Amino acid sequence: MRDVAFAPAVTPPLTGGLADSVFDTAERDPALPVLAHRVDPAATVWQQVTAVELRDEVVDLAKGLVAAGISPGHRVAVMSRTRYEWTVFAHALWAVGAEVVPIHPASARDQVEWILRDAGCVAVVVEDEQGVMTVGTVCAALPRLRHVWQLDAGALPDLARQGAVVPYTTVESLRRIVLPDATAAVVYTSGTTGRPQGCALSHRGLAYPCDTLLAGWAHTAAPPGEQASVLAFLPFSHVYGIMIMLTCVRGGVLMGHEPELSETALASALHTFRPTYLYGVPSVFEKLYKRVLRTAQQAGRGALFERAAQTAQDFAAAEERHRLGRGPGPGLELRLQHALYERTVYRRLRAALGGRVVRGTSGGSSLSRELTLFYAGIGVFVHDGYGLTESSGGITMQPLGREKSGTVGRPLPGTEVQVADDGEILVRGPSVFQGYVGDEAATRSALRGGWLATGDIGRLDSEGYLTITGRKKDVIVTSGGKSVAPAPLEQRLRMHPLVHQAVVIGDDRPCVGALITLDPEFLAHWRAALALQGDSPGRETREENALREEIARAVASANTAVSRAESIRVYRVLQEPFAADNGLLTPSLKLRRDAIVRHYAAEIDAMYQARSRAARGPLEAADWDEPDDVFR
Repeated sequence: MRDVAFAPAVTPPLTGGLADSVFDTAERDPALPVLAHRVDPAATVWQQVTAVELRDEVVDLAKGLVAAGISPGHRVAVMSRTRYEWTVFAHALWAVGAEVVPIHPASARDQVEWILRDAGCVAVVVEDEQGVMTVGTVCAALPRLRHVWQLDAGALPDLARQGAVVPYTTVESLRRIVLPDATAAVVYTSGTTGRPQGCALSHRGLAYPCDTLLAGWAHTAAPPGEQASVLAFLPFSHVYGIMIMLTCVRGGVLMGHEPELSETALASALHTFRPTYLYGVPSVFEKLYKRVLRTAQQAGRGALFERAAQTAQDFAAAEERHRLGRGPGPGLELRLQHALYERTVYRRLRAALGGRVVRGTSGGSSLSRELTLFYAGIGVFVHDGYGLTESSGGITMQPLGREKSGTVGRPLPGTEVQVADDGEILVRGPSVFQGYVGDEAATRSALRGGWLATGDIGRLDSEGYLTITGRKKDVIVTSGGKSVAPAPLEQRLRMHPLVHQAVVIGDDRPCVGALITLDPEFLAHWRAALALQGDSPGRETREENALREEIARAVASANTAVSRAESIRVYRVLQEPFAADNGLLTPSLKLRRDAIVRHYAAEIDAMYQARSRAARGPLEAADWDEPDDVFR
């Protein structure tokens, strides 16, 4: 077992609750812009809110909550997209000692009922009429639920009017008795393999990673002399989004709210808000890359972009070797090539992100080393972070000046990490959760002698950098006894522009297989660019053959990262993507692997049987020498 502690804690101990930062900032710098939002989604102008305006709105809403009977320890669910009101509501609840229970707005009816009942919520904030109807269908089974507030129906101003009779001193008294170890939020896990579990997170636990990151890295989030700004678009219903929100509010970082997750809406928000720091999940950075590639190819500059992208990766890799003391850095020819593409390509790519982004963070799952190097090479260092709901968010960070792509960095100051003999990552520190709500057995299983068993598998190198290789429960064991972590293969498959999603399978099968979905926008572009001539039936056949060759190349490229025994030998391209509405993705867009395998059981069986027949012999691992593709 390897143990590494990055450094002692660097932040002063928390003395109160999360709402205190709103009041402290308003007193220290009342005119500082802290939040921003667009009244009209199509607007190019963002309405900014100063620190004193945020404090006053939080106070007015907190008074309304008191008038509505919300007391310390009460749990209130917030079921909304990433809106300005979400941030205000959360801090108002914390100001009166209540606990926030985030629910993804796209959650199914049964999930909503389960979370509201399991957490014992006394009220719920919804976004629109659809949310009201969803909650309305389960109200009869929730005797403790007393209030349903709708944001689009004016919930905030209505509550503020109701609270006009409550004195300010009442809110102040409630805020000042909130203790750091009191529960601030009950955040539910994704539920990829069963019912979501409610993680009780304290004020101290949620604040610690945010304050640690601000203490050590805040000065890198914007050009010198500028206020850092972040565009929040990932759901606040998950701990990653909450961590971003709290880091911004606690650090005086201007945070814009973008509720719409579509590619077009995000591109518009980046262009108009112009953040200095970009955060997301790997799929966001993959989509941004593919969007730029598609645009370049449509303009006839695809080859130029690919050369520029390779140069960016080579340049970033050479710089990395230099800062880690393993090489001289980029040579003269590489520097000249990089300078040329800086003038012709890279600055345009940064302009697509708003033109001001200097750094970024990817979380939720691993970002490929190739993409990390690409972004670093164009002048936007995007580092891969690591955390989970049970750790209140962040566990690791890249040390400044010693960043290592392909890893998630080293443990945050004050946080310890071990890798057990079976590869499971264990964590200990101030941000570890208080336990699962109402499930002592699961809590005891997760917390072992003060160490959190994360369920993730990984490795620590000789310098203490952590690499995540997958989830322990996701490891595939073939019929030949070979253990395979699917995440690295899936990650490399998604690097191909045509591949949208990938699920690697193979439990109790003779070899590793994959289910693949295609990116519809890039597929349409690819078909148009193919421009095959001739009669329609013949053209369709040639087009399908060309598509087979492209996907075969994607599989072959993914296989170069693993041993032969771990490589994909059979795969099927599906006609429809995995989605939350068909139950194959969680609301946070994580794969429901068990559900996918059940849903496509017949196709998976047929895929392996077809290969077995082609081998003309017993179903043995040795028969699977070449990949076999099957299109539905």
